[in-house]
Amino acid sequence: MIQVKNLVKQYKLSKQQKKELQTQANTVNAVNNISFECKPGRVFSLLGPNGAGKTTSLRMISTILKPTSGEILVDDYSVNDKPAAVRASIGFLTGSTNLYDRLTPGEVVSYFADLYGMERDASDKRKKVLFDQLGIYEFSQKRISQLSTGMKQKVSIARAMIHDPAVVVFDEPTSGLDVITADNIIKLIRQCKEEGKTVIFSSHIMSEVDLLCDDLAIIHKGNLLFNDSMENFRNQIGDKSLTEAFIDIVQDNIHLTA
Repeated sequence: MIQVKNLVKQYKLSKQQKKELQTQANTVNAVNNISFECKPGRVFSLLGPNGAGKTTSLRMISTILKPTSGEILVDDYSVNDKPAAVRASIGFLTGSTNLYDRLTPGEVVSYFADLYGMERDASDKRKKVLFDQLGIYEFSQKRISQLSTGMKQKVSIARAMIHDPAVVVFDEPTSGLDVITADNIIKLIRQCKEEGKTVIFSSHIMSEVDLLCDDLAIIHKGNLLFNDSMENFRNQIGDKSLTEAFIDIVQDNIHLTA
């Protein structure tokens, strides 16, 4: 379970940024008082154009960034009061893969298993399951620097999932990937849902959202424009495609309500 309540993330503006934005304000809210809830066994999609506040929100949920105000609970742990417990409960996967170039996939994943405090027998069994599922063994002896983007993303998946987290956060996980690797991630998201995990993801690919999404929030300029089930969203948009409805909501800054 993820519970986000009145979440705000504020940044100070430099003189150059104030000039570019043509504002006299000293701060800007990247996320502006948003609230939503992600439930176990359901896939929650956070949508918005570039700069909307999606990644900032996901990074606050994952304890990478600290909220300016508001509250986030992950499995009933507060990101402010119990960040270590939140990190133990969460797996975070992004399209921006950063791995240790000199290590092999096995070494990277084992290192993160150690960080999570896993017993070696348990981590070895879990690693075997993930490597079999993702087809990592065929390049498991190569260094990360020798791997393709798709191979690195598979290693990132194993790294994020090694401790079998109850909550999984996907931030543009298929960005720039080939069709086969992207399909592996789609299957993983579905599997997480079937296992009763809490899943939240952002994507610019509307076909992925259409395939996977149970609940939906749309954010623009830090503000929440929609927050409800995908079923209710479809009922409200009528005959429009998901892409058409999304563009209309963002461009017109429409707040849809149930």
